[in-house]
Amino acid sequence: MRRSERKRERPDLGILSGRTLFSLQKELFTRLSEMGHAQVRPRHGAVLAYLDAEGSRASDLAAQSGQHKQVIGTLVDELVALGYVERRPDPADRRAKLVVPTELGLDHMEKSDAVLVEMEAEHARAVGEEAYAEFKRVFQLVAERQTGVR
Repeated sequence: MRRSERKRERPDLGILSGRTLFSLQKELFTRLSEMGHAQVRPRHGAVLAYLDAEGSRASDLAAQSGQHKQVIGTLVDELVALGYVERRPDPADRRAKLVVPTELGLDHMEKSDAVLVEMEAEHARAVGEEAYAEFKRVFQLVAERQTGVR
């Protein structure tokens, strides 16, 4: 059996994760575009998915997303230019900066959360509530083990 056939019939964790991520991003960002957020791209998720409403430090965003701090800096620059976030002094440490969502950024974050809840509900209906809950539990354990992040 050729490798490509084997991977198609018995995909490994990398292939399954990649397929899931890319398909999820495509649907999520298509729906968000229809809701008025056409300028945001999947790469911006490294910031917006982890951003706290009251703001986050870029170093924390980098650690949570697994991206380099320089990548996060570039993404924050893009999101500032698009009007989704702004940089503000961190009240806890005036030398540090917080990345804070604007009203537009908060709208995107709220809509993104709502779309993901809908998508998960659709999956749960398709495979069964218990099966989906068990899948998420096990997938979280695998992700934690793989990344060392709990």
